[in-house]
Amino acid sequence: MQSVPSHRHVIAADIRTQISTGRIKAGERLPSEARLASQYTVSTAMLRSALAVLQGEGLIEKIHGKGNFVHHPRRIVTYVGGGRRAKPESPAESALRISVRTTSLPAQGQLIGLLRVSADSPLTEYFCLSHEGNSPHSSARIYVPRDLSPTDAPDESSCFNCIETQLAELRPPLSEVRERVTTRRPTPEEAATLRISSTLAVLAITRVAADSTGRVVEAAFLVLPGDRADAVFTTHHMIGERGGEDDG
Repeated sequence: MQSVPSHRHVIAADIRTQISTGRIKAGERLPSEARLASQYTVSTAMLRSALAVLQGEGLIEKIHGKGNFVHHPRRIVTYVGGGRRAKPESPAESALRISVRTTSLPAQGQLIGLLRVSADSPLTEYFCLSHEGNSPHSSARIYVPRDLSPTDAPDESSCFNCIETQLAELRPPLSEVRERVTTRRPTPEEAATLRISSTLAVLAITRVAADSTGRVVEAAFLVLPGDRADAVFTTHHMIGERGGEDDG
């Protein structure tokens, strides 16, 4: 027996069609929730449930105090494994803007184990938030031992490449990069920061980098919304030389 679509999916399908056909254009504000609820003859709760479906698909964005807006097509960001940061998939998409907030703090909780340091060891946190226009796109929290952090880094910066270059100059060459990739729901803080639905899955990457002595020089937590991210990992296999046959 074929199931009947629920009210919220019928409403979501109708609004989705209006967006795909251009009747409601990218960047345009949807009618108020009260007006839409009246239009579809449903409760406000049911209407919000329908909008949550579209938010989860990345089609619309709810901005507190302003309303629901149709998303512009999202740039896809590809995370490249091996210690390199996420990057736009093409040069045309390099317009993503990254803001950086620098904070000094003591090692606590999970960071103690990841960085292999004692409690309260001095660290520097770099909170990086990429933006596409005025909308947040992805985030990263990077933790570095204080002695490997530039002493003149500003509290706020819009030049992530500058800080990345300074970090590379201060630390030894990397010998090992360990990455753990999971998909999960965003935390309330992540959902609010990235302006995404709490039902939209995110790509969460925990990266730990060590130098040739085994010292951990960086631990990073990256969060990329699932509607605008993928990841690529390349493994290089060393092919040993085949030994020649003994002529004797």
